[in-house]
Amino acid sequence: MSAGSLEPNFRKSSYSNPNNCVEVAELGGETAVRDSQNPHTGILRLPSSEWVALLHVTARR
Repeated sequence: MSAGSLEPNFRKSSYSNPNNCVEVAELGGETAVRDSQNPHTGILRLPSSEWVALLHVTARR
């Protein structure tokens, strides 16, 4: 989160492309993930260790 802000500081994931836009934000020990085309639909909060595991599985494909 940004200093003084209650909103996470989202950035576009390097895994995004024009058809699949994913944004991520670090929240201490968690990673927040959302659809940048529909950010109002909510966020998925994962322990950072689970986010790293997901990235490793995705990279192997």
